[in-house]
Amino acid sequence: MVRYFGLFWLFLFSSIIIACSQSVDKNKGTIHNWPDFRGEFRDGIWRESGIVKSFPSKGLPVVWSVPVGPGYSGPTVTNGRVYVTDRSLSPFPDEGILCFDEATGTKIWEHRYPCEYIGVGYEAGPRASVVIKDGKAYSLGTMGHLYCLDAVTGLVLWHRYLYSEYDIRMPIWGIAGTPLVTDELIYLQISGSNNACVIALDRHTGVEIWRSLNDMASYSTPEIFEKNGNKILVVWTEDHLAGLDPLTGHPIWKIPWKIGMGMAVASPVLYNGHIFVSAFFDGSLLVKLSDDYRSAEIAWQRKGRNERNTDAIHSTMNTPVIIDGFIYGIDSYGELRCLRFDNGDRVWEDLSAVKKDRWANIHFTQHGQNTWFFNEHGELIISRLTPEGYHEISRTKIIEPTREQLPRGVTWSPPAFANRHVFVRNDNELRKVSVKE
Repeated sequence: MVRYFGLFWLFLFSSIIIACSQSVDKNKGTIHNWPDFRGEFRDGIWRESGIVKSFPSKGLPVVWSVPVGPGYSGPTVTNGRVYVTDRSLSPFPDEGILCFDEATGTKIWEHRYPCEYIGVGYEAGPRASVVIKDGKAYSLGTMGHLYCLDAVTGLVLWHRYLYSEYDIRMPIWGIAGTPLVTDELIYLQISGSNNACVIALDRHTGVEIWRSLNDMASYSTPEIFEKNGNKILVVWTEDHLAGLDPLTGHPIWKIPWKIGMGMAVASPVLYNGHIFVSAFFDGSLLVKLSDDYRSAEIAWQRKGRNERNTDAIHSTMNTPVIIDGFIYGIDSYGELRCLRFDNGDRVWEDLSAVKKDRWANIHFTQHGQNTWFFNEHGELIISRLTPEGYHEISRTKIIEPTREQLPRGVTWSPPAFANRHVFVRNDNELRKVSVKE
């Protein structure tokens, strides 16, 4: 008996050593995945060391580049694989879910399905990122094709065509919000009829658990915020900023806010018991939550006269960041702005981070005290954002803009940061670029 007990502990210890050896890379530090939209915790924070402090004059080394079709979706990275979606028109319109080897760029698998866009503007491709959870890949297409696949093999585990099943009232630019996947449920904003703007499905089977709100959908992602064990599902639709019970979908609180053209794209940002959101036509809104998050009230709301004469921030795709009591974001024509958190007053504006243009965009990623920008020109920027101003530390180009999404040429897809590399795509290629120290 003692002998077997000793063997048990030897086996357990060996298993732990093997697991640890698989979770630490050969050079330095722990493996850092980017399995979801805006990172592991969907918060736009990059938690990794061993990163360059500034960029070399000759530019960053491209490890590999592989061809992909057009698409707005940002890549996700986990367990040695990179996932992205794209669109093709030949020999017939379809969407694709693609998986590549993280080390080499070799395509591991690809799943394509027929998909004709109906009533959708800006047809360059799927919008939502592929979410990886417990060995499964979840992908939501522009017309509402929802797939759950084996993340390793690409085998389809289940599929639902939400457009027909829920009689979707299609938003102008399609279904866009990346699904929120939790331990048991998957939450989606789909603009379904019959009280199905937001739905929750069993993530293992695809079976509906609940539906909620008769709103039109926006393009913003659902988020769950938690305090003292109290969880609230926050959804920003075309009609409301709402807090729902994650288990039942029952509305806990709703702030009415009709968004022009449904153009609410940024993710809700939680900071110090408040939620901040910003829309292109409709300006900024700060909502104060109660201590248990079960009620909400408007702290302040600001809107300019029009898209050129704006107040606070009129965000297009950019999700603002809040640092030490100040809000930083990109206004409607590319103006980088700093606002006071308590009232939305503008502290400063800077026009050097991205060229001024309608819908000019930068994706923010926080790395320690620095904020990394990926702008629509395909440039990566290391910056420091403070109330005193925008301090640019280093800038380099890592991919060329393409014209499928907008004639002027843009890179609108958000990047992924994993294992001291940045993964970016345009409408022709997916790239892995080293940012190792």
